[in-house]
Amino acid sequence: MAGYLRISFAVLAAGIIMSGCVSSGTFKKMEAGKNEEIATLQKDKAALAQQKTAMEQDNAALKEQISSLEEKKTMTEKQVALLEQQRASLVAASQQRQQQYDALVQGLSKEVEKGQLQVRQYQNMLAVDLAEQIFFDSGRAKLKAGGKDVLKKVGDALKGYENKIIRVVGHTDNVPVAKSLQATFPSNWELSVARATNVVRYLQEVGVPPERMVPSGRGEYEPVAPNDTPEGRQKNRRIEIMLIDKALVSEMTRTAN
Repeated sequence: MAGYLRISFAVLAAGIIMSGCVSSGTFKKMEAGKNEEIATLQKDKAALAQQKTAMEQDNAALKEQISSLEEKKTMTEKQVALLEQQRASLVAASQQRQQQYDALVQGLSKEVEKGQLQVRQYQNMLAVDLAEQIFFDSGRAKLKAGGKDVLKKVGDALKGYENKIIRVVGHTDNVPVAKSLQATFPSNWELSVARATNVVRYLQEVGVPPERMVPSGRGEYEPVAPNDTPEGRQKNRRIEIMLIDKALVSEMTRTAN
């Protein structure tokens, strides 16, 4: 544009001079004015070019921000979907545990009514507490015949819980083992373990898969009542059968390792 203006102005100037209409001084003023206009236009052009560059940079930055926001939106949507799935799984698991608890209580309702056992529900497990006096004589680990009848009913109820690990725990009161029996059971530790092991052996006999069972003994060290009364000691002498989700057991084992 500047070159075009200069040529036009030169032609115009030549015509004016040739016609003798203006003086040399006037012509120089006109030329200076045009040069000033040209310089202004060039500055405006440069400024517009800078504005264009700035706008292009702003546009690129906005596109980058939009892209980043879209990514965040996608990630948030995925997180929401994952949380919804987890919530649905927790609800389903809770409903399943409640159904299992109801089925177990119903299957053992007569024994519950007689006070031979108690069924309890925890967040991730079910527990069957067996009254010790029904299953064992004092200081002994051999199962009574009457206890076997009740335990068979328990075993039949447990067979269907294929997704559970069955942990059988023996508990005692704090009364030491009689001296006449200490050659076999030096302490309540050994007595509680032997009782739990015999319960597991019998449950295996009535069809509960042995790979799903774990016997253990806690002796006198996990009481549910004070040991200073006969009633309290009786409550503490018990066999606890716990049904634990296999997934929970695997997670506990992985964490421990």
